[in-house]
Amino acid sequence: MTSKQRAYLKGLAMNIDPIFQIGKASVTPENVEGILEVFNTHELIKISVLKNCIDDTKEIATMVAERTHAQVVQVIGKKFVLYKPFRDNPKIVLPK
Repeated sequence: MTSKQRAYLKGLAMNIDPIFQIGKASVTPENVEGILEVFNTHELIKISVLKNCIDDTKEIATMVAERTHAQVVQVIGKKFVLYKPFRDNPKIVLPK
């Protein structure tokens, strides 16, 4: 993903609310399953990490992205944004 594409996705992510929360148990298989289900209807999602989670937000974002085959767009504070395009008909068209 190029910096131009990342900047475009960051702009789209500004207006969305976090869909999912990661708690003190960090990333569980149930969290990954839930996030995968959300990716069936959304290409771009924002996830928040609760204050009682002791793990680093960047590490959590990387771990979730690997397990869901998504890409980390940005990590800011206790929130991060993931992007996973639809296979057949992507709604978000990235600039080249």
